[in-house]
Amino acid sequence: MKGFARTLLIKLVGGALMIWVVATFTFFLVHALPGDPGSVAYEGFLAQGLSPQEAASKVAVIYGYTSHDPLFTQYLDYLRDLLHGNLGVSISYSGVPVSEVIQHALPWTVVPILSGLVISFLIGITVGVVAAVKRSSRVGGALSLSASLIAGIPSFVMAILLTTLLHTQLGLLPYGETNDPWVESGWTADYIGSVAYYAVLPVATYVLITYGGWMLAMRSSVVSVLGDDFILASELRGIAPTTRMRYIGRNAILPLFTTLAIACGFMLGGAVLIENAFNYPGLGRLLLESIGARDYPLMTGSFLLITSAVVIANVIADVLYTVIDPRVRR
Repeated sequence: MKGFARTLLIKLVGGALMIWVVATFTFFLVHALPGDPGSVAYEGFLAQGLSPQEAASKVAVIYGYTSHDPLFTQYLDYLRDLLHGNLGVSISYSGVPVSEVIQHALPWTVVPILSGLVISFLIGITVGVVAAVKRSSRVGGALSLSASLIAGIPSFVMAILLTTLLHTQLGLLPYGETNDPWVESGWTADYIGSVAYYAVLPVATYVLITYGGWMLAMRSSVVSVLGDDFILASELRGIAPTTRMRYIGRNAILPLFTTLAIACGFMLGGAVLIENAFNYPGLGRLLLESIGARDYPLMTGSFLLITSAVVIANVIADVLYTVIDPRVRR
């Protein structure tokens, strides 16, 4: 137990250091880009007739620092604000705190993408087991080939294909909105049902583009487990095939659990093209808008959140694999 606690502490410290490194890199990268918005705003306030002191004060209120301060001073102010949970104020959203902008966009990424991730994972591992067991038959070959073909389709191409087929040609599913405009938002059955209905296309797109990877990974893992000694021993002992399949599935799925945890971290930044294709107001589309508008506080906050999610997911994956696999603990 002490060894596990020590390992967990090392992982947490390493994760915190990685987040600090990424926050530092992002800060200096953003400030190296041309077109410093702080300087532009400062010049604009001077043009409005404000004194240099008043213009600097307004810039400091908006950005949390004065753009004319030394870069290292700005960096220290940025770290101090981060420790207090302050990500700055958005430029493109008229002075709204970055944390509020991200908080509003986050559910539109987490709920659809997480739903698609869980669905694709469950379908992928199920079909992967079938493809591995029947790998010498036409069924197994067809399943593996179809998964490889689907996995090679880019997300924006898949979005166009589904939209053309299910929205334009058949008129089965809506496109371009998040819910019916005449349904009042709130925790009501009508609103939740409307949101779920309008999310079918984005969720289906994410399911299809990730299904192939899960299926092929599970197939490879099952094939590897089929060659283990305990499978041969179970056959020699006359254990029922259904029981053997349960043993195979439990051992083959272990590596995929850690991959699933990591995929949950990557989902915040992996939905950029899908959200842009379906005009979905999630974190990925917000990041694109912040880059186009040179909204540096929002850009930095979005990058930091995405990176933190990936780092935390990696720590959880390491800990999870240690918990579920006794061989790793030993």
